[in-house]
Amino acid sequence: MTKDYSQDFARVEGKVWLNCAHQGPLPNAAVDEAHEAIAWKTALHLLRDELFFDVPLRLRHALGKLIGTPPEDIILGNSASYGLHLLANGIRWKAGDEVLVVAGDFPADLFPWLGLEKRGINVRFVEPRQEVLQAEELESHLTKSTKLLCVTYVHSFNGHAVDVQKLGELCRAKGVTFVINCSQALGARAFDVSRIAVDAITNVGFKWLCGPYGTGFCWIRPELRESLDYNQAYWLAMLTPEDLAKELPRVTLRSDLGARRYDVFGTANFFNFKPWAAAVEYLLEQGIDRIETHNNSLVSRLIGGLDPKRYDLLSPREGAARSTLVFVSHKDSKRNSEIYESLRKSGVYIASRAGKLRFSPHLYNTHDDIDHALSILQAI
Repeated sequence: MTKDYSQDFARVEGKVWLNCAHQGPLPNAAVDEAHEAIAWKTALHLLRDELFFDVPLRLRHALGKLIGTPPEDIILGNSASYGLHLLANGIRWKAGDEVLVVAGDFPADLFPWLGLEKRGINVRFVEPRQEVLQAEELESHLTKSTKLLCVTYVHSFNGHAVDVQKLGELCRAKGVTFVINCSQALGARAFDVSRIAVDAITNVGFKWLCGPYGTGFCWIRPELRESLDYNQAYWLAMLTPEDLAKELPRVTLRSDLGARRYDVFGTANFFNFKPWAAAVEYLLEQGIDRIETHNNSLVSRLIGGLDPKRYDLLSPREGAARSTLVFVSHKDSKRNSEIYESLRKSGVYIASRAGKLRFSPHLYNTHDDIDHALSILQAI
């Protein structure tokens, strides 16, 4: 029996949120931090200068611990797209270079690279033979011009997880930069950049990491990060509180900032980064492995409770490719929109994606939540 994490989140009577792949709720600890941030802006004498540096530093430490990297290698952003655009606009491309993306992937993983085509970069869409790209088929698509591969860890439209280790090992062996959007995985399953052959990851903060909307971060392998040619010099990264106290701070570009050089502007971001740091700390305190066990029990209960005579499971039933995104369709797929509306009217919130029903439970959900959703499916 796993821990009941639901007590650590606000519960709305009669409502069940099974749509974490869209938005994850703030844990109570993060709500308290958000209230304190509001208090800082309400009574400004509480907004000490040190907080402009302490808030992002706290978040870096939490995110660094989450992915197994020093906090100074964390780049704070506002989305998953932020990190992808850093790479697309900062890598030293040459005409004829090739970027591989996966056809049918989430649009955030596609758009940043398309703007490179006007610079003579070839963006090639790989059509996977199965639901997600396999390492065996990737090898046949690599050419001498292939410089980068971008994939999503867990596919938003089918719930399949890719084998990031195999893809990464192949890319490393072929000298191809490997970039992963982890937004539908990180927080629901463990991920350590020191154990996977990956060159960059990017992630939102408002799904499985249970932070506010408008949060995100990326990690770029230090050697790759230092090779970027990207014009960004944010004044709050360049100067210290002591500099600001001087009559005329010396304005010179620093070369020792590391990942901080590429932070999104406004890194203190009290209303977002303060509660998000608390949310990530909460997840770390519970233990990502234990959260994964809890989530797996929810997914198994949902899959096991489906009536196979009436519903088709479209995402993996078991194995490494299974994720916390469960895709279901009625045998008569034309009824899916009706079922979606019936669930919503009954207080069960899921997502409708590409004509399919997507359930995505997380640690705040209980077996009772799953049983309630199943009872509605059974009654339709």
